[in-house]
Amino acid sequence: MVETTTLKAETREKSSKGAVRSLRREGRVPAVIYGEKKSPELITVPYKDVTALYQTGTFMSQAIDIELDGKKERVIPRDVQFEPVRDFIIHVDFLRLGKNAVVVVNVPVVFTNHDDAPGLKAGGVLNVVRHEIELSCPANAIPEHIEIDLTGREMGDSIHISSVNLPKGVTPTITDRDFTVATIAAPAAVVSADNEAKQEEKAAESEKKEG
Repeated sequence: MVETTTLKAETREKSSKGAVRSLRREGRVPAVIYGEKKSPELITVPYKDVTALYQTGTFMSQAIDIELDGKKERVIPRDVQFEPVRDFIIHVDFLRLGKNAVVVVNVPVVFTNHDDAPGLKAGGVLNVVRHEIELSCPANAIPEHIEIDLTGREMGDSIHISSVNLPKGVTPTITDRDFTVATIAAPAAVVSADNEAKQEEKAAESEKKEG
């Protein structure tokens, strides 16, 4: 489970573009907290801290405690805006998380025990179809990653979502098919396998739209 981080914030008034630029010069990023049927709350957060969190790669799937006036509120980032030319963070939207909130996040996939996969030892290649899986998770139990054990995997094996051990209460958002996460293919078949997987996804999407 991703460890909850605390981000200290300050309140701010609705202000002009000039005032917002002034905040950024002071090393602060304008932000807003919304959701849970409460009024939006305008805040600022330290640029250095929010940038460091974003650069971890898990920022958008991480529950965060916003500390404001001595009180903490659990949120999850939902949108990050960047300055188009210099590519630095200029605004963040945070969604409030209630006690029993469920959120949809993209969680990275990690593969373990490569040396214990006969197919890889024989020269096969791990062809990752999905580096992340979109999951529905309890807000207080968002997994840091999904681990897939390659032990015993043979050449030609396909790893589908049905064979992946997901934490309690965590489910894939795609429920109409047993989609492929990865395959172990012969080197010459990697491109072909990848194309087949993409065609499978396209066909499924077309069926879904037609249905």
